[in-house]
Amino acid sequence: MTLLFAIAAGVSVGNLYWAQPLLTPIAKAFGISLGNAGLVITVTQIGYAIGVFLIVPLGDTINRRHILPIVMVLASMALLVISGSPSFSGLLLGAFFLGFFTVSGQILTPLAGDLATDDQRGRVLGVVTSGLMLGILMARAASGLLADIFGWRPVFLFAAAIMVIMSVIIARHLPSLEPKQTISYGKLLLSIFTTFKKSTSVKLTVLLGVLPMSVFTLFWTGLTFLLSAEPFSYSAGQIGLMGLLAIAGAVAVQGAGRLYDKGLSLQGLGCGLVLAIVSIIISGIGETSFIAIVIGVILFSIGLQAVLVLAQTRMLAIDPAARSRLNTAYVVCNFLAGAIGSAAAGMLWDVGGWRTLMFVAAITLLVALLVWRVTCLQAACSKSQA
Repeated sequence: MTLLFAIAAGVSVGNLYWAQPLLTPIAKAFGISLGNAGLVITVTQIGYAIGVFLIVPLGDTINRRHILPIVMVLASMALLVISGSPSFSGLLLGAFFLGFFTVSGQILTPLAGDLATDDQRGRVLGVVTSGLMLGILMARAASGLLADIFGWRPVFLFAAAIMVIMSVIIARHLPSLEPKQTISYGKLLLSIFTTFKKSTSVKLTVLLGVLPMSVFTLFWTGLTFLLSAEPFSYSAGQIGLMGLLAIAGAVAVQGAGRLYDKGLSLQGLGCGLVLAIVSIIISGIGETSFIAIVIGVILFSIGLQAVLVLAQTRMLAIDPAARSRLNTAYVVCNFLAGAIGSAAAGMLWDVGGWRTLMFVAAITLLVALLVWRVTCLQAACSKSQA
């Protein structure tokens, strides 16, 4: 069942990243700049944040077996809209609704946390999150390769077919878990803000996700610009294959889950942030070196993906009765930050290119490291009081 959750989550979240290696052909198709083409990623992530906020909290009050197949089918319909859109504005509309209904992975993640025992929760969530990360990587790689062969529009037809197939599998095999409590929809959404406002732990953990996530999208969107320009001039397929280097990060995520089970999540967070900063420095200095970029991508993936899974696992442990709502707060804030990161990538690229992107990324991660230090002090204080 853990494997099924990982595959389903990966297939779902991949929808957010099919377009990332395709920004250059999309820009050419509609006669727009690369910076404007980056809005496809931004709009998708904004839709995703809104969808997560409005749909994912229902996991605490409605049987999730009923929700998942519906949102998967609706996501497939949005993919069809993108594929057939005759205008860039129509494509953006389809991208928004694709993001809005691509919430399956964030419904499955807290469900996996509910089904797992306390001593295996970190490992189980690590596996499911690895599925999310692999889904992102495979979507990028497959997207570029398919676009090189068939063009960019059939990529979204392929994705739509996958979503329909997965919706059938989920409808047949997902376990039924009764709701934890009965609460009106309005109060359910309001409780997200209440939990966020009252808990310092929630605020700090959200920041530990938000800051790295903005760097995550900044880096990957900027990498598309870098690799499509001189001296690399890579095709969409080659850019997608570069994303496979990040598979090291997906492997690291499973190890990060085990760190959580051993009570070492804060130590892992700190090491991940430092490793991500080192990778940014290497990538920035070696902007014209293929080897430097490869090393930077691998280290960046290991460090940052470990940070993101540890932060999310810590968030889900704060209040077991409200896991879906806590996950909503975490993911909504993360992907709003991700939308800002991808939008900033286009603007920063136009202003100063790759090194400007990496400078902003490094500063942002240094701020995250300060937040991590505050979190460590708070944890030590709480432990001494207990």
